[in-house]
Amino acid sequence: MKLEQLSVFQSVAELGSLRQASESLHKTQPAISQSIKQLEATLGVVLFNRSGYRLALTDEGKVLYQHALRVLDEANGLRNMARHITSGNETRITLATEASYDLKGIIPLLAKVQNQFPNTQIVLRQEYLTGAIEALQQQKVTFCLSPVSSEFLQHSHVQVHALNTGCLVNVASPELIARHPELKTSAELINEYQIVVQDSGKGSLNKSWGVQDGQRCWYVNDFATKKMLIESGMGWGRLPYHQIQKSIEKGNLIELQLSDIENTVIFDYYIIKNKKQLLGPVAETLWEQFKAYTFNTLHK
Repeated sequence: MKLEQLSVFQSVAELGSLRQASESLHKTQPAISQSIKQLEATLGVVLFNRSGYRLALTDEGKVLYQHALRVLDEANGLRNMARHITSGNETRITLATEASYDLKGIIPLLAKVQNQFPNTQIVLRQEYLTGAIEALQQQKVTFCLSPVSSEFLQHSHVQVHALNTGCLVNVASPELIARHPELKTSAELINEYQIVVQDSGKGSLNKSWGVQDGQRCWYVNDFATKKMLIESGMGWGRLPYHQIQKSIEKGNLIELQLSDIENTVIFDYYIIKNKKQLLGPVAETLWEQFKAYTFNTLHK
C-alpha cells in the first residue's frame, strides 16, 4: 500500500468519478483505475460500488476512507515538519517564567508566534524566585522572564528587555486578623506561621528573604497552595496582586499594613536571553515580538 494509492482513493471517493479524479490528479483514467484495483487487492476489500453512474463507496469503503484521511493527514504533517526542520526552524523553544508574573499579557504574543510557526513547540516553564534565571544560566531554556537585581543587569553575558511591573502584597485572612485586633507590626505575628514559597533555584540558598528572625514558617512550592493556606487562616505572607485581587475585593483576604516591614514589593520584569546564544528563526521572532510588544504597567 502506497500513499499515492490512498491519495487516489481519496480523490475518487470525493469526486465519484474516475474522469474527474484523473483531471484533478493529472493522471490518466487507466492509471487511476489500476491504482484503485491494486489498493483493493492489497486490502482485500471492495472499496467502490461500480454498478451506478457514479462510483459510490461501499460500507467497507466508507470506513476505510476515514482511516485513509487520517493516514494522509499524518503523512502531510510529517512532510511539513521535515520542511520546518530543514528550513532551520527549531522544533522546540522554552520560556522560563518567574511564577509571580501575570502571563495574561503575553498570551497574544505567544499565540501570534505559535500561529506563524505551528510546528515549533513552545514550552512555558514556571519557576520560583531565582529558578528562571538559573535555568537560563544553565542553558536549559531559550529565554527567561523574571525580575532581576541591578547587579545582574550589569552582567555583559545577558541581553534584557524591560516588560512591565508587578507586585507582591502582604495579606492575611479575616480569621487571622481577628486574632490580632490591634495588629501594627510583623513582630506581633512571630508566633503565627508565615507561608513562604521555596526557591526553585539555588540563588536564595541559606537566605530568608522577607522573613524575620524567629518567625514560624510553613514552606510550600507554589502560590496556589500558599494562597489556600493564607485564606484558610493558617498563616500570612506575600502573594502576587493579580492572583489575589478578587479575594481582596470579596473580603477573603485583607492587605496588611505593618509599620516595620515593606507590605508591597514592586518588581520590574524583564525578558532575558544569553547574549552569546545563537537564536533560531522562531526564537529570534519571539524575541523581536517581545521587544516590539507594548505592555501596560500593572497597578495595585
